[in-house]
Amino acid sequence: MDPNNPGPEEYGRDGDGHAPRQRPPRESLTSDFGQPAPVLARTVQLVSGDFLLTVNPVDGSEIEPCPPAERPARPVKLTEAERAETERAARPPVPPGPALPEFPLTARQDEREKLVRLLARGRSVRLTGPAGSGRTRLLDVVAEDCADLAPDGVVRLDGHRRSADDLLYDLFYAVHSAPLYRPGRDELADCLREVGAVVVLDDLGFGGAALDELLDATPECAFLLGATPDVPAPSADSAVEEVVLDGLDRAAGLDLLERAVDRDLTEDESNWAGDLWFESEGLPLRFVQAGALLRQRDRLRAGTSAVDEFGVFEDVWPGDPSDELPADAVDGEEIPLPSLGEAAAPAPLLAARLSASARATLRFAVALGGELPHQAHLPALVGDTHADAALGELAACGLVAPAGSRYRLAAGVPAQLEAAGYADGAQAQARTAAQHYAWWAGHPSVTPERVCAEADAVLAALAVLSPLASAAEEGETDVAVQLARTAAPAFAAGLHWNAWERTLRAGAEAARLAGDVAEEAYFHHELGIHALCAGELDRARAELEASIGLRGAAADKRGTVAGRRALALVSDRSGIPVALAPTAGEEVPDAQYEESASPPRGVPTAFPELQPPTDTGLIVHRTSPVPTPIPTSKAGVGLKGLARRNLVAAGAGALLVAVLGTVVTLGATSENNPGTPSENVGVNPSASQGADDGSLGADRRTEEGGDTGDATSRPADPGPDGAPGTSDDPTPTATESGEASADPSDTGKPDDSTPTPSTPTRPPSSSAKPSTSPKPSDPTDKPTEPTEEPTEPTEEPTTPTTEPTDDDTPPPATSDSASGPTSSTPTQTESGTSSSASAPQSSEAGTPSSSGTTVI
Repeated sequence: MDPNNPGPEEYGRDGDGHAPRQRPPRESLTSDFGQPAPVLARTVQLVSGDFLLTVNPVDGSEIEPCPPAERPARPVKLTEAERAETERAARPPVPPGPALPEFPLTARQDEREKLVRLLARGRSVRLTGPAGSGRTRLLDVVAEDCADLAPDGVVRLDGHRRSADDLLYDLFYAVHSAPLYRPGRDELADCLREVGAVVVLDDLGFGGAALDELLDATPECAFLLGATPDVPAPSADSAVEEVVLDGLDRAAGLDLLERAVDRDLTEDESNWAGDLWFESEGLPLRFVQAGALLRQRDRLRAGTSAVDEFGVFEDVWPGDPSDELPADAVDGEEIPLPSLGEAAAPAPLLAARLSASARATLRFAVALGGELPHQAHLPALVGDTHADAALGELAACGLVAPAGSRYRLAAGVPAQLEAAGYADGAQAQARTAAQHYAWWAGHPSVTPERVCAEADAVLAALAVLSPLASAAEEGETDVAVQLARTAAPAFAAGLHWNAWERTLRAGAEAARLAGDVAEEAYFHHELGIHALCAGELDRARAELEASIGLRGAAADKRGTVAGRRALALVSDRSGIPVALAPTAGEEVPDAQYEESASPPRGVPTAFPELQPPTDTGLIVHRTSPVPTPIPTSKAGVGLKGLARRNLVAAGAGALLVAVLGTVVTLGATSENNPGTPSENVGVNPSASQGADDGSLGADRRTEEGGDTGDATSRPADPGPDGAPGTSDDPTPTATESGEASADPSDTGKPDDSTPTPSTPTRPPSSSAKPSTSPKPSDPTDKPTEPTEEPTEPTEEPTTPTTEPTDDDTPPPATSDSASGPTSSTPTQTESGTSSSASAPQSSEAGTPSSSGTTVI
C-alpha cells in the first residue's frame, strides 16, 4: 500500500476493521535465519598474589586488589589419582596408526643403576649427553624405577625455553590443586618447601645461580636433570652429581640396528653399520634412523611390480612399515645400501620415501623452527583428512622426538631438511599456521589449557611473522597481530605467563610495524599488567604510560580508563603518586618561567635615576591582588607540577611583598608629597638638620623681590603619632603666620618659601571650602586618604596687602581638613609666623578662612 498514506492495517487492524489475527507461535526447534547473536568475549577471572585479575580480551585486563572474600584457600596437594592424570597429560600423545616398536635400553645399565642410587639418597643428579645420545629414553626408564621413592611421586617437567621461575610454578601446579590461582612469591616458596618428589627435568637450559635458586626453593626434592654439554654447569656449592652419557659401542650399535629392522643383518649391512658407528660416534639416534632406511629398502626390494603400481612417492604405500618382508622380496630388483653420507644425514632420504602428508608436515615443522603442530591440527594445515597419520610415519623414522607433551624435530633434522630445500616458502607456511591458530585460539569452544599446549608452535609462528608485519588494507588486521591478540588472553587465563609475555612482546612489535595504534596500545597495557603481577613496578609504570598515550591518540576512552586504574594501583604499590610525573599519553606543557607582575610604576631600584619632577599630583597606590595563574596542563601534571608552581608562586609573592613594602615605605617617608623623593632631590648633597640651631643648613629659595625667611615655623601639634618634630606634624601656612605675628621686626609679608625636599608639604587647593561644622581636635585620629587626586594649582598664592595688627588678631579656631585636625591654638615661631595643616587660605581679602572667620 501507499507508504505516505498508511491504511488501517498499520494501525493494528485489518482492512475490514476487525482486530488482527494472532501470530502463530514459533517452534522452539525452528532455526532462526536472522542476524546471529554476537559471541561474548571470553573473560576469565583469576587471582594472582594479592591481585584480582580479570582477563578481558576486548579492552584489556582489569586488575585490582583482591577482596578478602575472593581470596582462595591455601592450595592442597593432589590425590594419587589426580597426580596420575597430571603425569599422563605431561607425556606426548600416542601417534595414530599401528603401535611403534619400542626399543629396549641397550648398554645403559650402569648409568641407570647409578642414577637410581643417587636419587634414593636424596641427591640431585645432572645427566649430560649430546643430542641424540638417548638421554630422554634413559630419563624415562629411571623415572619408572623411582616411582615409589618420594611421597609426592615423580614429577616430569620440560625445561625447553623455560626459566627457573617458570619451572617453580610448573612444579607447584604438578603437585597442588590451584585452579585459576597463581600464588605470590612468598606463598609459592612456602608451598614448595613442603613438596617431596623426584623431579625429572629434561632439556635444562640454564645453570649456575639460576639452578641454585631452583634447588634452594625445593629442599625436599631430588632432581634428575637432563642437559646438553653446552649448558652452563652447576655452581660448586650446589652439590649436584654429574653423570656423563657417552655413545654406544659397536656391538651395542649393531644390536640396536637389528632390533630396528627386526631381523638379522647381512654381512654387507653389518659392515655398513660399522662404518656408520665410526662416523656417528655411537649415537643411538643414528642407528634408529639407519634402521628406518633398511626397512624402506626392504619394502623397495619387495618387487618392482609394487613400485610400478603405486609409485615411490605416492600417498598410498603398499603394506605397513612394520610388516614382515615378503618371501619373494629377494627375487625382486636389488636395491643398493645407502651411502655413508646418506646414512650420516638420512633426513632427506627418509622424507623422500614418506607420504605427501608427512612431507607437508615436515615443511610446517621446518617453518616453525622445529616445532611440530599437534596431530589434531595437521588435517587443517595440510588439507588432508588423514594427515594426522603423518605423525606415526615421522616417529617411526626417527625424524621427530618427544619433548615434554609434544613432538619436535629430532636433533640435526632441521638443518638437513633445510639443506634439502624444505625451508623454501617457510614464510607462507608460517602464515598459514598463524591464520589457523588465530582462528582456533579465538574460538569459544577451545579452552585456555588447550591453547597453552600449543604455545610453542604459536610462539614459533609469531617469531617468524612479527618482524615481517606490515600495514594491511583498510579493515584488515595483520595476521601476526591477530594471532597475538587472540592467543595472549588464552595464555593469561591458562596461567602460562612465560608464553603470555612473549606473545605480548611479539604482538607489540608486529602492531608497531603495521601501524596499528589501537592494538599496540592493548599489548602495552597487557605488558604493564603482567609486570605488575610479577612485582616489576617500574616496568609496569612505563608500559601503562605508553598504553595510555597510544589510547589517547586512538581516542579509546574505555581502554584509557582501564589503563589509568592499573596505573593508580602501580602508584599505590610503589608509594609514588601518579601525579608526580606526567604520563606519556598526555600533552606535557613546555617549561614555563613564571615571574611576579611588576608594580604599576615599575620596580623601585636601590639607586633610582634622578629626574626632574614631571608630576606634582598626589600618587595613591592601590595594590590589586595578583591573580593566581591557572594551570594550562591537564590532570596528569598533578602534585609534581603543583609543587613546582607553589614554589614559584611563593618566590613571586615574597618578591611582591618586598616591592610593596618598599613602595609603602617611600610613600610614608614622603609625607604624601605629590612627587617621588627622587624627583625632588637635586644634584647637591642632601640637607641635614644641624645640632646647634635646628636649621637644615641649606640655602633658602628667594622669591622675585621677596625676602628670605629667618626660620621655619613649626606647629605645636605633635600629629597622629603624638611625637613632635616628626614628618607627620602639620605645617602652618604663610597667611596664618602673618596674622599671628607679633614681632615688630616683621616685614608684614608672609613667608611663602617652598619647604625643603626632606619635609614636603601638600600643595594648596584652589577649591578649598570653609568648614561648617568644626570638630574638636583629637591627636589620635588618623588622616583619611583622599578619594581623588588633587589637581595642581594653576596660580601661585598672592601675598596679602593689608598688614594685620595686634588688635585685629582673630581668635584662634579649629579647622577640619583632609589631612586631619590641627591644634586649637597656633604656636608662635621665631619669625612670628604660623601655618595650619588644614585647607589653605584664600589670597583675597574677605575670603572666609578655615575657621569660619573672614580675613581682612
